[in-house]
Amino acid sequence: MSEHRVTRSDRQSRFGLATFAVLLAVLALLPWWDSDGSLRVPLVAILYYLALAQMWNLLAGFAGLVSIGQQMFVGIGVYTLLSFAEDFGVDPYLSVLLAGLVAAVLSLPVAALAFRLRGGYFAIGTWVIAEVFRLIALESGFLGGANVRTMTRASLGGYSVDTRNTVTYLLALGLAAGATAIVVLVLRSRLGLALRSIRDNAEGARGLGVSVTRAKLVVWVISAFWTGMTGAVILLHNPSTRAESAFSVLRWTALVVFIAIIGGVGSTTGPIIGVVIYWCVREFLEDAEEWRFIILGLIAAAMAVAAPRGVYGLLQKRWTVQFFPVRRRLVGPGVGAPAPPDEIRTPSQPPK
Repeated sequence: MSEHRVTRSDRQSRFGLATFAVLLAVLALLPWWDSDGSLRVPLVAILYYLALAQMWNLLAGFAGLVSIGQQMFVGIGVYTLLSFAEDFGVDPYLSVLLAGLVAAVLSLPVAALAFRLRGGYFAIGTWVIAEVFRLIALESGFLGGANVRTMTRASLGGYSVDTRNTVTYLLALGLAAGATAIVVLVLRSRLGLALRSIRDNAEGARGLGVSVTRAKLVVWVISAFWTGMTGAVILLHNPSTRAESAFSVLRWTALVVFIAIIGGVGSTTGPIIGVVIYWCVREFLEDAEEWRFIILGLIAAAMAVAAPRGVYGLLQKRWTVQFFPVRRRLVGPGVGAPAPPDEIRTPSQPPK
């Protein structure tokens, strides 16, 4: 009987997955051993940034949809939760799911407009559409206009502060882990193969029978749904908002792009590395808000020139470990060297 087999994983990747599983379990138990919340509260921001970065990476890194308007879905999630919980008395944690559903529904007419554009025009188009949503929120009396709106104790469900902090943390952890799992599962499916072919050559993929519009629409709606829920959790973490902050391109798109690029666009592990680097920079420059963004910009520019594949790409030159392998390869006696790791390519880089 032949000993050859087709597999995605090896001993190293199984070790990596086991390490991530242990880390996830430790993080899930954090509320029970971090009683004062000194680590749990700041971790919420890191986790929701990871969720946002994974969803942007799914669009830009694998589908070639370089969106600069993801803040629209964050803002939609923020105001959906605020409206349902504050104005209609819906439980705030149920409103998180509703926020994702509303963002997913609104993403359909946005796609009808944005998908008519290509390349840089698509990026600018999504930014313009996001600005339209921001202006609507600013001018809407029902949403509060330019005023600051804060969730009351009643709209927060009457839960204690400790319960709210614990549930919000667990929701952020679930969104971060779920976003990573979604990217891996999508890439392991036929949809993932279609997305990568579209990213490399959309016309060639269409000629081979790939439904380009449908594949893009599926990941666009998935990303909008998950980003909308993440926006709702952002509001739960800081229950005070206004239109300028809810639809901030700097906070919810520019920083997310930085995290993905620094870690490695087009890789499943890149955003995880990127968010760790961002956390380190943020903690080091905690008291220097303006300098923080300047230094982050300089780091991103330097990495784009010196290492366009990000930190993960640099690591892959020395170690070919894949923590979340998505490609199958043949192993067994007589088989040559293992297949190279999943290729990391920025959306603007032409195929080889």
